[in-house]
Amino acid sequence: MNTKTGRVHTNFNQAATTTGRLSSSNPNLQNIPVRTEFSKRIRKAFLPEEGFKLLSADYSQIELRILAHLAEEDILINAFNNNDDIHSLTAQLIFDKKEISPNERRVGKTINFGVIYGMGVKKFARSTGVNINEAKEFLIKYKERYSKIFKFLELQERLALSRGYVETIFGRKREFKFDKNGLGRLIGTDPYEIDLKTARKAGMEAQSLRAAANAPIQGSSADIIKIAMIKLQDKINISGIPLKLLLQVHDELVLEVPKDIVDTSAELVKSTMEECVKLSVPLLVDVGIGDNWMDTK
Repeated sequence: MNTKTGRVHTNFNQAATTTGRLSSSNPNLQNIPVRTEFSKRIRKAFLPEEGFKLLSADYSQIELRILAHLAEEDILINAFNNNDDIHSLTAQLIFDKKEISPNERRVGKTINFGVIYGMGVKKFARSTGVNINEAKEFLIKYKERYSKIFKFLELQERLALSRGYVETIFGRKREFKFDKNGLGRLIGTDPYEIDLKTARKAGMEAQSLRAAANAPIQGSSADIIKIAMIKLQDKINISGIPLKLLLQVHDELVLEVPKDIVDTSAELVKSTMEECVKLSVPLLVDVGIGDNWMDTK
């Protein structure tokens, strides 16, 4: 506890991660659990000052939205612009039917988020409880329907191999160094002449290729929330509203807001985060307010 403030403070590290995200240490307040009953009791221990509430503002499906924008995948872009349920849409595709059960929607959600991280057939089957043959069939259907996504992801792997880096939406680079005796020889090669199947078999290098495909998505997400934080603080300074930005937890901002202006504060935070950058799809922010951190969820 800090003796001057009577509070616990974390250190935020600007350049500690390869993705560009902030990390937190001493203590790590980005890693406070939430899923179990005991975890929820821990979250309830985080309290605002007297006369204030805690406000949590969380980007909804931001990585999928960034992927739709970067890949220029029309189906996803239209779905997000129409505020459709993207996971049900995918489930309808892979199960080839209109009416989707909650469990089938969960399968759609798993595959939507899984492709961002290069999830293969075996992991998909384990995560969803379907057999290997069904998992293969679902992934084939997904690739056929969202072909631009896979072209984009493959292009990032090719760019990492041919020029040694990939970029976020805002031009921030993440470099990749491959063994000169292995894939490093491909630097300077035309990206479209690279045999990805052979490259992916190169052991540990395959992990770097998956990271390269994901880096523009995760990296852009990190960039966006930092931009949102700067713009939000500017608006707080101009408006004079006594909001305090306490934490950034990946896609979430946690603030302390006066009890008597909760609605005004929520609208300011939500609109600033949603409008901080312009993509081909809308950014959506879910806002929760409570007397402790757990109650904001």
